[in-house]
Amino acid sequence: MLPFSHLEGATNLSSPAELSQFLSSVERRAYKQALYAVQNEHAALDIVQDAMIKLAEKYGGKPAAELPPLFQRILQNTIRDYYRRQKVKNACMTAFSSLIPKNDGEEYDPLETLQGDGNQSAPAGPDESLQQRQVIALIEQALTRLPARQREAFLLRYWEGLDQAETAMAMGCTEGSVKTHCSRATRALAASLRQMTEDR
Repeated sequence: MLPFSHLEGATNLSSPAELSQFLSSVERRAYKQALYAVQNEHAALDIVQDAMIKLAEKYGGKPAAELPPLFQRILQNTIRDYYRRQKVKNACMTAFSSLIPKNDGEEYDPLETLQGDGNQSAPAGPDESLQQRQVIALIEQALTRLPARQREAFLLRYWEGLDQAETAMAMGCTEGSVKTHCSRATRALAASLRQMTEDR
């Protein structure tokens, strides 16, 4: 099912034959385990292969008796990493899908469509804080790809919290131009984030 003959060259193994035999014996069970966890065949295959490579690179020289628990720990960590990436991807898409107008030709201010969140004062848990930091890092990376005026309008409105009139004054343009720049920036960011999260 999974090609792992190349794994023997991943590091100087003390017993490459034992490692290869172990991977052969655990391969199908690991795939089933990953498939039950993520409900996606391609993702499950990637998870198992990643776990095998990590085992070979980091612990290939360990005694054969230690390989099963080590592999299970790596497999479970790889599954958790997959879920974390999915949470970040979903958070990005949820945040920006709510800001994109139904009519592609419409120019609008995304902030006008947002509803207040009564729970904003509640402190975020560790997982939520990590997720928020990852989303912000992706947004900051995507911002570097925007045209200068779109980036300026977006940062003034959403990072600095200026209203349309204040942003227009700071940029030396009309409020209508601010709305146009913000609308185009949001669409471009959503498309860029979608591509970035799909590539992760």
